[in-house]
Amino acid sequence: MSYLIALMIVFIGFLWQVSLDGIQRKVTAKVHRRVGPPWYQTFMDIFKALSKSSITHGFIYDFGVMMALGGTIATFMFLPFGDIVAFNGLDNFFVVVYLLAIGSLGMAMSASGSGNAWAGIGIMRALTQMVAYEVPFMIVVFGMIHVYGTSSLSELAQIQQMNGIFGWHIFTMPLGAIVAFISLLGMLNKVPFDTPIAPAEIASGPMVEYGGKHFGMLMLQHEFATLVEVGLFVNLFLGGGNLIEYLIKYFFVYTLVTVIYAVSARFRIENVVTFFYGVPIVLSLVQAAIVIFTGLGVNV
Repeated sequence: MSYLIALMIVFIGFLWQVSLDGIQRKVTAKVHRRVGPPWYQTFMDIFKALSKSSITHGFIYDFGVMMALGGTIATFMFLPFGDIVAFNGLDNFFVVVYLLAIGSLGMAMSASGSGNAWAGIGIMRALTQMVAYEVPFMIVVFGMIHVYGTSSLSELAQIQQMNGIFGWHIFTMPLGAIVAFISLLGMLNKVPFDTPIAPAEIASGPMVEYGGKHFGMLMLQHEFATLVEVGLFVNLFLGGGNLIEYLIKYFFVYTLVTVIYAVSARFRIENVVTFFYGVPIVLSLVQAAIVIFTGLGVNV
């Protein structure tokens, strides 16, 4: 039964995120005073890419793409999707973060296997940025886990729901929520933190050699990674909720990310690292200290 629920979550999540991505492309177009593509354009892009042949650069190149997609889909299966949990007891923050890293490493392997210099630079930037945004994010979440004594995402969401809307961590841990949202922008590689791709600088970086089926699989990987990363924020800071509540919260978070992306300029990679090791890490340490030593802002 758990596997059937997991497959159902994957299917619903695919339809939701790809549809939402198309809607957000319309939002970006409106901000830029353009018409934009139809909402279903992302579906067409993915299926068109998957229907085409592609050039291979060897075993590592091919295996890395499959590892990236498979690892990311597997990660999503362990994430609470609203009040739906496929594998009870395994919806653990550490499980999700560990599995998500497999997808990222698969992408790094594959892009490096292409032998393209731009891809190598993009991967180097991506790994550097990952170290930058993960440190403040982890500090905030570790403080949360320490206080509650659990790393179960569904339990952390339920604790917030017990205290109503003002029990959400976005209200009880405002500094941590700010840090987590900034880190979310880095996870999603959205402007101002899209330095690993930077089309005008390094010709889309890791994506430069991909086409056809390989590119289609990585488009799918990106959509499922988005589901996991935004889903983590919704569960950890907005109290999760039933499926409808969860999707509404997800929609507003992703729309805010899109609007920021549409009106911002890109950081240089050295500025990204300097930024994350500046204000965000200070805020995360302050929030962790407040939560751990005084319990202020946390109502169990």
